[in-house]
Amino acid sequence: MLTFSLLSQINLHRNICRGKPPAQRIRLLANLSHRAEHTGTLGAVRSRLFTAENRKWWTLAAVAVGLFMIMLDNTVVNVALPSIQEDLGMSPSELEWVFNAYALTFGVLLLSGGKLADLFGRRSIFIAGLVIFTGASLWCGLAGGAASLIAARTVQGAGAALMNPATLSIITATFPPRQRGTAIGIWAGVAALALAIGPLVGGLLTQDISWNWIFFINIPVGVVGVIAARIFIDETRDTSREQRLDLPGLITSAVGLLALTYGLIETNDHGWGSVRVLTLFAVAIASLAIFVLLELRQRMPMLDLSLFRDPTFSGANTVMFLVGLAMFGILFYNSLFLQRVLGYGAIKTGATFLPMTVLIILVAPAAGRISDRIGPRWPMAVGMSLLSGSLLLFGTLDAASSWWDIVPGLLVGGFGMAITMAPTTAAAMASVPVDKAGVGSAVINSMRQVGGSLGIAIMGALLATTVSVSPFDPHYAVEFVPGYHRALHVGAAILLAGAAIAALTVREVRHAGRELPEPAVGAGHG
Repeated sequence: MLTFSLLSQINLHRNICRGKPPAQRIRLLANLSHRAEHTGTLGAVRSRLFTAENRKWWTLAAVAVGLFMIMLDNTVVNVALPSIQEDLGMSPSELEWVFNAYALTFGVLLLSGGKLADLFGRRSIFIAGLVIFTGASLWCGLAGGAASLIAARTVQGAGAALMNPATLSIITATFPPRQRGTAIGIWAGVAALALAIGPLVGGLLTQDISWNWIFFINIPVGVVGVIAARIFIDETRDTSREQRLDLPGLITSAVGLLALTYGLIETNDHGWGSVRVLTLFAVAIASLAIFVLLELRQRMPMLDLSLFRDPTFSGANTVMFLVGLAMFGILFYNSLFLQRVLGYGAIKTGATFLPMTVLIILVAPAAGRISDRIGPRWPMAVGMSLLSGSLLLFGTLDAASSWWDIVPGLLVGGFGMAITMAPTTAAAMASVPVDKAGVGSAVINSMRQVGGSLGIAIMGALLATTVSVSPFDPHYAVEFVPGYHRALHVGAAILLAGAAIAALTVREVRHAGRELPEPAVGAGHG
């Protein structure tokens, strides 16, 4: 093609040069030579960039765009919460639902998203989720009231649930075992970076422009993500057996988790022994019990409970659930502590988390490589212990604390988060067959999201035991600190238990199932 193009240009210039003075001919031929050299250089660069070996890394970059967006929206709202509360006149419970509507929908629908990705194609579902997420981001930015914003965040969570399991299953199907830990380490690093940088992005946009822009910024990123997915991601799907959606499982799990979260949030305004709270807990227990029974009896369940017979898979998912339970709640209330108690502005609050962000960027990819060499068990145990220590350090803060008092907890937490996330994800994914990567990815991500949603509610309930006034009351800061400390101590105990679980259950990982050296049936470049 390149030779044909150059020959065509030479013939064209021969015709143009006929009858021209010698000096003009020289200039025209020099221009042709320069153009040919430039075309040849671009072709060489392009061929080196897009080799078959490099294509998988471009695939990783494409899914990372979508992953960054959906993980960013877990924490980007945290710093903007006071502004959103004041602008829309939201109550504390409604404010919790701004986070939980997203996190809970995300967590509940992840299993279905993984099943859909295996059934209809991982790239197709990834793109569909990206389009839904981007459209819902526009709705969030335009929301004029609490109900509208919570509804939009719910739709955002549905889009994220389609995208997220597809990202990890695409990576698992694209990379061979020798590179999978590194790729998952980068994946986990992107996710952790988005979670960590969210407060800074939220602070900059909220203070300098408006809280609405924490959602509007997703729109151009979403467009770029769709284009990149069409160009770089090959289509793969599970062709091993018949697939179908498990609607009874989806409904019972959604009702159970919604009732449990709602019940925990209601303890902010009602006692633990109130009829409303006890009724919600009873509905949650009954629904989740029915869900387990259905999944054990279904021919093609939404959640294949047989996967949990592998102690490594069970241990990794338990650890991820506990990370979400402890850390998401603390990150949520850390932002409120910095603004409501220490009086930080939105930008300063976001910038405060920078030490943790930098460490996650630097350490997470290396943690993936270390996990490949020595196994995930001890990195997970050490990481969870560090996270527990970081919460104990945060537990020393009060209204007289300075920024330097906050830094030790951030540094220890940054190391802990980076060391924990990549090995935990790699351990879970290596314990399932590659053609079940969609469901495996959905389970590990669902554990984190459901844990995070419950963590917000549990930490909020613990905080509410000492807070009896409005966030705008002058005495709020005085009452906030004891409840904040109580939540931190509970979170530290949860993470320490997770470290013990990792050490006792996770074993040397042997990559399960068959490899997919090339994209499965239906592969294409779009």
